[in-house]
Amino acid sequence: MHGGDEVVAALAGPPQPLDWKFSQVFGERTAGEEVQEVDIISAIEFDKTGDHLATGDRGGRVVLFERTDTKDHGVSRRDLERMDYLISRHPEFRYKTEFQSHEPEFDYLKSLEIEEKINKIRWCQTANSALFLLSTNDKTIKFWKVQEKKVKKISDMNLDPSKAVGNGSIASSSNSSSPKLCLANGSSLDGSYNNLSHDFSFPPGGLPSLHLPVVTSQETNLVARCRRVYGHAHDYHINSISNNSDGETFISADDLRINLWNLEISNQSFNIVDVKPANMEDLTEVITSAEFHPTHCNMLAYSSSKGSIRLIDLRQSALCDSHAKLFEEPEAPGSRSFFTEIIASISDIKFAKDGRYILSRDYMTLKLWDINMDSGPVATFQVHEYLRPKLCDLYENDSIFDKFECCLSGDGLRVATGSYSNLFRVFGCAPGSTEATTLEASKNPMRRQVQTPSRPSRPLSSITRVVRRGTETPGVDANGNSFDFTTKLLHLAWHPTENSIACAAANSLYMYYA
Repeated sequence: MHGGDEVVAALAGPPQPLDWKFSQVFGERTAGEEVQEVDIISAIEFDKTGDHLATGDRGGRVVLFERTDTKDHGVSRRDLERMDYLISRHPEFRYKTEFQSHEPEFDYLKSLEIEEKINKIRWCQTANSALFLLSTNDKTIKFWKVQEKKVKKISDMNLDPSKAVGNGSIASSSNSSSPKLCLANGSSLDGSYNNLSHDFSFPPGGLPSLHLPVVTSQETNLVARCRRVYGHAHDYHINSISNNSDGETFISADDLRINLWNLEISNQSFNIVDVKPANMEDLTEVITSAEFHPTHCNMLAYSSSKGSIRLIDLRQSALCDSHAKLFEEPEAPGSRSFFTEIIASISDIKFAKDGRYILSRDYMTLKLWDINMDSGPVATFQVHEYLRPKLCDLYENDSIFDKFECCLSGDGLRVATGSYSNLFRVFGCAPGSTEATTLEASKNPMRRQVQTPSRPSRPLSSITRVVRRGTETPGVDANGNSFDFTTKLLHLAWHPTENSIACAAANSLYMYYA
């Protein structure tokens, strides 16, 4: 947004709710088709440009997609600028390549099976038209380079079989079983040349049909190569990896520790956060997610199972056990229950693009935090409040431990997260916005939509707090349908520059635009 646009937007009030439309689906299931466990998508990530999208699945594969609608359409950029004309089109992606990132392993020391499931994918800076990304399973992080390689083929042999004399062909004569030591005049030490000369004779000018083979490169193939393996640094399952804005380092986090790595060095890392108590019986909370600040290379945030977010500064000390800021919401008096701590656990945090806000997702809500205000969230969005009476059932079938991801739009005006029955919610977080949209991961995303009752708009400044519920009925979803806990939309990502969302429903990747 330009400065003038912001003034106009402020005068016009909050932006209008977006009208979401179906764009594409990859891996769509036919009715009644059984989903293979290994095909279920477990990670989604756009790169910084938004021109590439990566997904990881439980089978350890990484699939890359590339954007096609921004390629050259026959009109130069200068012509478009001269016409002051913007082509209205929605993002379109096509399958680019895939590779096997991780294989199942077995830890013999701990008698523990390490599954190949991809937990997180993070894009790194591109160089020389090659793509670089990090992928991790529970224990091992890998650094991948994906590049177009020219396939070299041998051509122009110019072998003319009609010129071969006698019963010995030129092709077979060159295929001797062992190399022979030849002299300058062409004779061989073991006399094989004399035997060859009985089959055919060399003309004085040599054989015109015999030429050196020529190597040509005709087509290009995408090749994924594992550049580095960062292993043996985590005793517990890795839940997060995050690139630093310096382009040289990244962090990996498990339940109790956060390690700092250099991309170039795979055999050592620095432990920067360690919450493991001397006696494990004293353990009260674990790390659930961690992310670097998008522009300040010395700052990072991590969340805990107690619902708190800690902002730490790497300049303070080598071991950052003491936080620079602590963000948590005080518990309302009289609201405590058996499930309070379970549903308070934060499953995902994301920085806004400018680094001013942090979005967090716990089981029931999305919370938006201003890093300059640690007294509480500036906004709270109820994702599926109608499930509160069903927490006992959700605990019985372990759904209460599902880890939903969250994301912010590139302009910071909206946030999104998933729910059950393959639904996801989009909320407006601009001042005065009452946008609360429910969409379904299908070709008709708005079919679960109901008319949101009109309500007076409430101003949302940086110091006021608001709770947004959207349209909800206790016990059922937004359209009165019973809820399906087996179909859950855990993973989604927002395009960095446009209103486009990619989300995973089991093994299918759905894309929407507005």
